Amino acid sequence: MVLKTFGWSFAVTVGGLAFAAWAWGWEAFGIVLILSILEISLSFDNAVVNAGILKKMNAFWQRIFLTIGILIAVFGMRLVFPVVIVAVSAGVGPIEAVQLALDKPEQYEDLVTDAHAAIAAFGGMFLLMIFLDFIFEEREFTWLTWLERPLAKLGKVDMLSVCIALIVLLGSALTFATHAHTSTGAVDKSATVLLSGVAGLVTYLIVGGLSGFFENKLEEEEEREHDKEEQAQREGKPVSAVGLAGKAAFFLFLYLEVLDASFSFDGVIGAFAITNHIFWMALGLGIGAMYVRSLTVYLVRQGTLDEYVYLEHGAHYAIGALAAILLVTIQYEVNEIITGLLGVFLIGASFLSSVRRNRSLALAERKAEGPEDKAKVSSVV
Repeated sequence: MVLKTFGWSFAVTVGGLAFAAWAWGWEAFGIVLILSILEISLSFDNAVVNAGILKKMNAFWQRIFLTIGILIAVFGMRLVFPVVIVAVSAGVGPIEAVQLALDKPEQYEDLVTDAHAAIAAFGGMFLLMIFLDFIFEEREFTWLTWLERPLAKLGKVDMLSVCIALIVLLGSALTFATHAHTSTGAVDKSATVLLSGVAGLVTYLIVGGLSGFFENKLEEEEEREHDKEEQAQREGKPVSAVGLAGKAAFFLFLYLEVLDASFSFDGVIGAFAITNHIFWMALGLGIGAMYVRSLTVYLVRQGTLDEYVYLEHGAHYAIGALAAILLVTIQYEVNEIITGLLGVFLIGASFLSSVRRNRSLALAERKAEGPEDKAKVSSVV
C-alpha cells in the first residue's frame, strides 16, 4: 500500500536529488533536500484538508484532481511561479530571467539580490498573515498552551491580524529597509518595502476571500445533498453512497485548487528565505508537492485523517519563523542552512509532542480498563 501510493514520489526524490548533486554539487543536494522537507511539512495540513474533501468526490473527479491537479501544483505553482516572482521583482521578462539563470548566473544573482527587499517584504507579509490568523484562532488542541490560549482570546478582536501585520511592515520599512542589502551595498528601499508588503497583504486577503467563497459554495452543495438524503430516507428510498459529481464536484475541484495555490504561496515564498536559485527551488518544491499529493491519496484510501494533532501547529510556527527571517534578510544575510533547519526543528518538535500525546492517551485508556472490565473479558473467554 505504501509503495504503491508513494512509489512515484520515491522515484522523483531519488532522481531529483541525484540530478541536483550531479548538476550543481553537494550544496545543491542539501538545499534541495531541505526545501523538499520544508514543502512537505508546510503542506502537511493541506494534505489532510484535501483528503477530507477529496473523499466526498466520485472516482472521476478524484482522478482529475490527482492528475490535472498535480500538473498545476508542480509545474504551475512550484516551477513557473518562482520565475514570475523573480521576473516581476527584477523588472525582466520570464524567459530572460531563465536565460540569465542559465547563461549568466552572476548577473542573475545580482538582479535577485537587488530585488530581494521587495520579495522579502511581499513574502514576509503573506507568511506573517498565515501565522497570525492561525495563532489568533481558537482551536480544540493547543501545543504551547501557555501561549496559544491567551492569543486565541486576543484573536476575538476584529482585524487584529491585519493591524499587527501593518505595524510589523511599518517597523521593517523604518529599520531594515533603510539599509537594505543589495549587490552594490546598503540602499534605502523603504518605499519599495512598503509597497511590496502591502501587495503581499492584499494577495493574502484575495486568496483567503476566494477560498472562503468556494468554501461557502461547498457548504451550500453539502446542505442540498444532506436534504436529498433525508428526503430519500423519509420516502424509504435507498441513499446513494456515490461521491459528489457534476456542479458540486466542480466547486470542490476549484476550492481544492485555490487551497493548494494558497499553500503553494507559503512554500514558494518561504523558499526564497533559503535560496534564490530558481532551479533548486523548483526541484525541491516539486519533490515536496509529489509527497503532498501521495499523502492525500494515502489518507483517502486508508479512510483516516491525521493522528499527530500538533504537526499543524509546528508547520505554522515554522511559517512564522520564515516570515521573521525574510524581513530580517532585507538588511542582513542569514545562512540558508540555518533557515531550513529551523523549520525542520519546529516540525520535528511538534511531531514528537504528538507522539508523546498519543502514547499518553493510549496508556490512560489501558488504565481505564479496571479490574471489572478485565473480569468481564475473562468470563467471556
